Amino acid sequence: MSQRFIPLSVPSLRGNELKYVTEAIETEWVSTAGPYIQQFEEKISEYVKTKGAVAVQNGSSGLHIALKLMGVENGDEVIVPTLTFIAAVNPVKYCHADPVFMDCDNSLCIDPIKLKEFFANSCEFKNGVLKNKVTEKPIKAIVVVHVFGNMADMEALMDVANDYQLPVIEDATEAIGTYYTSGRYKDKYAGSIGSIGVYSFNGNKIMTTGGGGMIVSNDMNVLSRARHLTTQAKSDPLYYVHDEIGYNYRMTNLQAALGLAQLEQLEAFIKTKTENYQHYKHELENIPGLDLLPFREGTRPNHWFYAIFINETFGLKRHKLIESLAEKGVQARPIWDLIHQQTPYHKNYAHQIVQANKYLNQVVNLPCSSNLNTEDVDYITECLTEFNYSI
Repeated sequence: MSQRFIPLSVPSLRGNELKYVTEAIETEWVSTAGPYIQQFEEKISEYVKTKGAVAVQNGSSGLHIALKLMGVENGDEVIVPTLTFIAAVNPVKYCHADPVFMDCDNSLCIDPIKLKEFFANSCEFKNGVLKNKVTEKPIKAIVVVHVFGNMADMEALMDVANDYQLPVIEDATEAIGTYYTSGRYKDKYAGSIGSIGVYSFNGNKIMTTGGGGMIVSNDMNVLSRARHLTTQAKSDPLYYVHDEIGYNYRMTNLQAALGLAQLEQLEAFIKTKTENYQHYKHELENIPGLDLLPFREGTRPNHWFYAIFINETFGLKRHKLIESLAEKGVQARPIWDLIHQQTPYHKNYAHQIVQANKYLNQVVNLPCSSNLNTEDVDYITECLTEFNYSI
């Protein structure tokens, strides 16, 4: 076993984090009120060019509120990808609705072609309402996940959504900093294109608040209601009057202090991740059977996670590769198991899942921390070369 250890994805806390957190503690603004929360919300909305932002406890709470804001309720259905982390899907159940699972395309994101085909052939659109012909349940929204920071095909997806008058909820929990550089949505950031977007600042994300998330939108009514619901639906600034069921979903001032310092460094993080991605790509060109998956053309991705595709015709196996790297002190992970195959979702409909099955067994994520250096990447690719020639 190697004494060296290179983790998969850990935060870099080398900016003003300690300064801002210390100030929050010294001024005793540590809970869900305090100046850093508003500053962080303002800076995020300024960065991604939306009209506003609402800080929340995590990405899951943000998605839950987003679904409620889009009118999802008991008896409805919501389109979701099967190739994603389960936290993108569970909030549908929080609303007592049911997910309908879609396949991915080669970007690992939801396939707009299959989505369009499903709506055209398996649903009925009447009087502005789209209904699943089999279940007879209305479809209320589409959840699009920008997997590993790779922009989904938003032009095609928004066309389909507009045709059927459906809101798009962008799960941009992995994609803050990703934006289009050409096309209809040039200069538009992931999370800012649909009706509402959600970011995550978990400890493994490109920027972190330890935990935490952010809702963004260009609809001020949506933002106002998001703020209301996430603060226990308190309708009077002084008296404890609540006009509906609310949630304790607000971010703390301590978390926001961390987030503000992290946001100041985000572009530097992306620059480092991009350089390391290119270095990986160059080195992997010399290793048969291992290919670094690309990011969508016409975008500036944040390069959050690096995914290698294992060509099994070379005799390479995913679990063997992960085990081999672990023995050498390199942490790697498989892609998520498909959500429609998970126990809570066995009975939900999954539409023509083909590509996701392929990627399930042939994708491995490599270390991608923003403090990863060239020597680390060289060591990891040496380990990959040794594994390749050991087969």
